[in-house]
Amino acid sequence: MLVFALTGALVASRQQLDITGFIFMAALTAVGGGTVRDLVLGRDPVFWVERPGLVLTAAFAAFIVYWTAPFLESRYRWLLWLDAIALGCAVPAGVGVALVTGYGPIIVVIAGVITACMGGLIRDVVGNEVPLILKGSELYLTAAFGGALAAVVLIWLGLPRPMALIGCGAATFILRAGAMIWGWSLPAYRPRPPRNHG
Repeated sequence: MLVFALTGALVASRQQLDITGFIFMAALTAVGGGTVRDLVLGRDPVFWVERPGLVLTAAFAAFIVYWTAPFLESRYRWLLWLDAIALGCAVPAGVGVALVTGYGPIIVVIAGVITACMGGLIRDVVGNEVPLILKGSELYLTAAFGGALAAVVLIWLGLPRPMALIGCGAATFILRAGAMIWGWSLPAYRPRPPRNHG
């Protein structure tokens, strides 16, 4: 959650917001995915209402970025790498919540993807950035899905849940990092040109 908060604050720095805007963006990004997940799964109360100190953690992250962002050479590069780390933490967190509450494989995968992707999507939309989740070349949504699916497969193979969640996070991060370093991507849709019947 802390890492997602840092990415939200970095977007605030790119938009040159004031400190209140930094805190808002950091908190929104940090709790956005988990909030949507908890609402979908019917968890009451939502996780950060039960642990309000998490919002203070996001505010702390906002202050850190507010004072250090001017010294970063490439804020967007930092944003991408922090987001990759956050993705690798959020997918297993969402998967773990769904497993604890007793849901089956399909809901487990969906919970992992929602937890990982919704916070970043909200951050980018509010921050007037092109959402990473909508960039096919970024392998963002696919990384989250692949990591969540890896957790389900590892549990099915008999691995203990903690080990499966570690594998889930590692698979997510490796897929995302591979997209950034080596350009891994899935083929994008290309419409066929209209036939000439003349």
